Formats: sequence, structure tokens, C-alpha cells
Amino acid sequence: MKETLWERCVAFHGHSCPGLAIGFRAALEGMSALGLPLQPVQDEELVCVSENDACGVDAVQVLTGCTLGKGNLLLRPTGKMAFSFFLRESGRSVRVLLRPIPRDAMTREERRLYLLHGPPQELFVFGKPAFPLPERARLFESRVCELCGESAPEHNMRLQNGKLVCLDCFQDYTRGWFTPVRPATKGELRS
Repeated sequence: MKETLWERCVAFHGHSCPGLAIGFRAALEGMSALGLPLQPVQDEELVCVSENDACGVDAVQVLTGCTLGKGNLLLRPTGKMAFSFFLRESGRSVRVLLRPIPRDAMTREERRLYLLHGPPQELFVFGKPAFPLPERARLFESRVCELCGESAPEHNMRLQNGKLVCLDCFQDYTRGWFTPVRPATKGELRS
């Protein structure tokens, strides 16, 4: 059955590569750790937060059924080969992080095969995500940008010079400084 699953991932991605093998094994091991059958979910009962936007994310989509469109595949761009899987109903979760593999230790094909067939504990570090289960996907009203005339969801609009504008038209004002602002938690909003 694993060969068929791998072939489906390769067909979806377009080619076979070590990066796809990382996501393939991470998804298999994550679903196994959560006691899930090897079949894609239908809705948001499983959530995957990928810390990268590399090849492996395609295998995660095929195996888990998590997709951007359903809102249960989210990107947390740390650049790490890590995938966190959450079960909404039980709250159970696991983070699957690829251990470093020296590039010169094996050929590309040997690395792909090692990733597909190597022992899980040699390949990955298993732990708990350092962040909570993301909220369910929400639906937002669309608003029309007063500059370009294109619509976007209201949470992606900004007020600029008294006009409602989309992110493409918005001219950020940082004066050379960038200070990321963490969104307030529900508890902080109630205080």
C-alpha cells in the first residue's frame, strides 16, 4: 500500500525527490503517532502546520487531506523541515522534525531511499508543537479596494488615507524599522 501512496504523491508533485520523501514520511509518522488511518480527512478534523513551503508539503496534502483551501494546512515559515499535526476533537498533537542529514554522506537517490525506508527515530525528532492548535478557518466578507477595484476578504484590507485598500495597494509605513506585532489572545482582549 505504501508504494501506491508514494506513487500518488509523485504524480501530484510531478517528480520523485528527497524533499517529497521528507513530507511523505513525516505525514505517515505523524498520522501513525496520532492513531489515524492512512486516508485523507474530509474536513478540518486534522490540521497540519508546515514550517516550510518545500516539496514535502505536497505529500502532506495527498496523504492527510489537509489543504490550504479547507483551511487545515497552514504555513508557519520558519524554514525548518517540521510538520505539526493536530486533532481538533481530542486536542492531541505531534511535531515531526527532520533530523539533520549530511548532504555529502549519500547521493541524492540514496538520500531519497533512506528517507522513504529509514527507521523513524533516526529520521525524525518527535515532540509537541510549541504553539497551540490554530482556530478553525473563518469566512470573511469581501470588500472592494478603493484604489484597484479588486475585492479581498475584510481581514486583509487596510485603511490608508481614509480609503479601504487591499494589501497590494497598501503602502506600509515602517520608516525602516520592522517590529512584528503578535496578535492579542482572547484572554488579553477580555482584560
